[in-house]
Amino acid sequence: MKKLFSLFLTLALAQLGVAAQQQVQKPTNDKMVPEMTEVWEPEVRIVQPGVRDSDPPSDAIILFDGSNINREWEDAGGNTTKWLIQNGALVCVKGSGIIKTKRKFGSCQLHIEWRSPSEVQGESQGRGNSGVYLQELYEIQVLDSYNNRTYRHGQAGSLYKQHAPLVNASKKPGEWQSYDIVYTAPIFGSDSATYLMPPRITVFHNGTLIQNNVSLRGPTVYVGIPEYFVKKHGAGSIILQDHGNPVAYRNIWIREL
Repeated sequence: MKKLFSLFLTLALAQLGVAAQQQVQKPTNDKMVPEMTEVWEPEVRIVQPGVRDSDPPSDAIILFDGSNINREWEDAGGNTTKWLIQNGALVCVKGSGIIKTKRKFGSCQLHIEWRSPSEVQGESQGRGNSGVYLQELYEIQVLDSYNNRTYRHGQAGSLYKQHAPLVNASKKPGEWQSYDIVYTAPIFGSDSATYLMPPRITVFHNGTLIQNNVSLRGPTVYVGIPEYFVKKHGAGSIILQDHGNPVAYRNIWIREL
């Protein structure tokens, strides 16, 4: 009898516990008013947008506007670059090496316009090749990918050797193209060689989404596995690559996020 009573008591207490839990979890929206969920402060900062989508908003840093290159850019050794300004465009000179921004950036929104040579020379990776590097380590490939077959994660708009673009949105050789990039810099674990949160990138190529908040495995490498090269780092320069082709750039601006 005692065992039976104990069983009944246990079941009764369990039912009371369930009932109490249900009472605690019962929605209380019927006791709320709209003002209880309205947040007013701090007020959202005002930014004046550009007239066109490609125009820099009022809080952007202008990295190249067709004029003085030496204000924001330098070569790999910190010297004046040998890249040229031609008709308001910044043109890569073969053998001159990379150029990089004097300022360093982490998470950012970057707008950049580029043009492969109108005269088609070479094929695959030898045609209109350059690249845009974020934090000096992570490359968005620049390539003439109009009727130019190459490995899929090495074509225009790829996160080189890691993520192929969702589609090939390339224009014809000699036509101006645009990248709009949203970049989230990585956060590192305590061992300095592991991402706690990896870098993430979204890219629009000529207004078309081609990289949708993808996660990178590690820095861009030509040979090897990206994970093997992960090393803790801070903000870094934006780099434009010299790959031996006279690729041109213009209208470069960035917003720090």
